This record gives sequence, structure tokens and C-alpha cells, in this order.
Amino acid sequence: MSSSAQISESLAAGALSIAVIGPDDERRQAIASALATGEDGILRSLQRFPARFPAQFPAQLSVPITVKEFCSYPLSLNKLPEMLAQRYGVVFIDLDGDRESALDAVQSISSFNSATVMVYSAQADRDLVIRCMRAGAREFLNLPLSPGDMAGALARVPIRDPDPRPAKNTDRKLMVFLGAKGGCGVTTVATSFAVALAQDSGQSTLLIDFGFPLGDAALKLNMMCDYSTLNALEDWNRLDANFLHSLLGTHSSGLLVLSAPGEFPTTQAPIEAIERLLAVARQNFHYVVVDIGSRQDLKETSLMDESADLYLVTQVGISELRNANRLITQFFSARGQKLQIVLNRYETHALGFDDAHIATALTRPAQWKIPDEDATGRRTLNSLAPLLLEDAPISKAIRKMTGAVCGLPPPDGKKKIFSIFGGG
Repeated sequence: MSSSAQISESLAAGALSIAVIGPDDERRQAIASALATGEDGILRSLQRFPARFPAQFPAQLSVPITVKEFCSYPLSLNKLPEMLAQRYGVVFIDLDGDRESALDAVQSISSFNSATVMVYSAQADRDLVIRCMRAGAREFLNLPLSPGDMAGALARVPIRDPDPRPAKNTDRKLMVFLGAKGGCGVTTVATSFAVALAQDSGQSTLLIDFGFPLGDAALKLNMMCDYSTLNALEDWNRLDANFLHSLLGTHSSGLLVLSAPGEFPTTQAPIEAIERLLAVARQNFHYVVVDIGSRQDLKETSLMDESADLYLVTQVGISELRNANRLITQFFSARGQKLQIVLNRYETHALGFDDAHIATALTRPAQWKIPDEDATGRRTLNSLAPLLLEDAPISKAIRKMTGAVCGLPPPDGKKKIFSIFGGG
């Protein structure tokens, strides 16, 4: 069954094809009906969003919407999701028939990054919404739909090229940097890593500063940003690719940055807001690097789940190694290679500890060691410039880390990673 409507080309270039997938006829047709032409259809509702659509809407600047209904979930999660992602700009999926199959379909279709996946359900609870966001859903529609729900959801569909090329999501990465305690240099390591990764990989890279209340990643990068993570979290209900990009600062290396707020937040962001931000970021960037400082209150979010590569930054000191041991044994003991330990400001036999003692304290060897250089180390308290000197040992250590991520060989000669000043 198909139906047609008209929508402004501000929503998409060329015809917009929509798939509605669900085993229940009544729920599926409720979505299709909300998309249909008529007095209460999508055309009339879209006129409530003048800021999103041109003043002459719907005359002249309009394109056809075709709606195709599927009465069952994809039987194969190999080729069919790729076909759906290529043929349809928006895919609606029913959660209430077979929830696990529906979530598998959401994740599989979302991985191709060329279709916007929305879900609908007669039930709505916090845990279900979070699971959907983690799977890649961009909108959660609660049945029965209220007037304007469908128009609002479609108004947030990202503008796409007429012939988007599907890009598999399998090699996209979320990399989270956590400090064993304050003062370990986690922000210096995270920002250096993010900039080197952006430049060396040539892939889209986003750095998010979750070091609330006063993270200083932008300061380390010599950047002045107009907006912050707080803007994204406070207005998370309308957060999409376009809105997120409007909040970002650009560093000279090509790295995009969502800085921490410059003031103390008055309220704590709900977990749904954090998950929405991470979902939009992961769908629109090849690499997402997150600096969370030494925050432990984010352990229930996807920043700490198995989908993220976690870099635990510590130093060779009694309190630092003790804290790192507690974190590893209590929270990360089963993560395997998804947990990577970074020894910052590393000195051989510091405080009488050799590598065997350190490995015993951490329950495993550290994968990365960033050397301590007295002169360079003192200057990095104020900026990252010393880390970026040609042939500096610290620079080489950072680039070995990024090379492991993007598949580049270890540095073997002089290479200036980037210019820190004039960041953006």
C-alpha cells in the first residue's frame, strides 16, 4: 500500500521515499495515515514550522513523498537493511510486535548512515527510549499521535544530498577518555589525540568536552567557542545533525569541537539528552572523541558501555594507581581490549616502580606510555603547543595511539602534526 503527499525540498532534495515497517496493520496504518494528504495530513501540519520551511511552502518548492508499507521485520539483517537504507530517506519501525527484532533492525539500518530511522510504539518508558537512541533511532513517536507529531519529526530530518552514498558504520568509533583522578592530564591527552586523529586519518572527527562544570578542552586548543555541550543538552528534543553542526567550533586541523560550558550548569542533564547527543554525533562523524575528565556519574550512559573504546588515563603515583585499580576491578574488568590504559607523564622506574609493578597494580600492562619531559611538561600546563613539536617524543606517542585507530603505521620521521594557534 502506498500513499503520496508533498513536502518542501528543504526537507530533502528530490523525491522522499518513506518505509513503514510493522506487523500490526492498525499501528502501521496510523503512521501511513499521518503521512497522507488531507485536511489533517502532513501538508497542513508542516505549515506550523515556518522557521524550518520556506515562506512559499507548499507552492512550487515541493517534492513527492512516497510511502511504502512492509508487514514484517527484515528476515535477513545482511542485505535487506542496506537496500532499505539506500532506497528510503526515512524508515519507521514498529517496536511493539517483536521488540528485539525491531531494535536489531533499527541498529542494522542506521549503520548505513543514509536513512533516518524513527520508531513508534503505544508504550513509552525511559529505558525503552534510551535503548532506541543507542540503536540509532532519531525519533520516538508515541501512539496515538498528537496533532503535529509527525510534522515535527519530519521537520528534523537532516537535509541530504540527492544521491547519498551509503557508508557502513562498522568502522566508526566512539573513544572516551577518563582520568583515574583529577590532574592526570586526561584533557591534554584527549585533545592531542583528537587533533592528531583528525589530521592523520582524514576522516570527520568530533571532540566533545563532557568535563563539567568547567572543562578546558577548547582552552587547550586555543579556541573560543560560541556554544557548548550545555546548549545541546538543554535543547536535546530538537537535536539533529544540522543543529549539532551549528554548535561546533572548528580547529585548524579540521577537528570539530563541542566545548564544555563556561558557566556552572544549574540542572543535571537527563540521560535521554546525553544519549541523543551521542547518537546524533555517532551517526554523523567517523570518529567521536569524548573527554569526561574524572566523572563517574556517566557510568550508566553509553559512554561507558561496550560500544565505546575507553582510554583510562593515569600516572605512576600511589593515589593514581590505586584509583585506577579500583576503576578497573569494579567497573571495567571484563572489557578486554575495549579498555586501554594510558600512562601519562611516564618515567622509567618512577617512585621505584618498574613495569611489572605497574602491571600488577593495574591488573594488566598499560598499552600506551606518554613520556614525561620536564621542560615540555611544564609548558603543556598552559597550551598544547609543546606536544606538537616536530619529532617530540610526546608527539610520537600520541601518533602511535591514533595510528592504531585509523590503521596508519607508526611515525618514522619528522612530521608536524598541526598548528595549535589560530584554532578557530
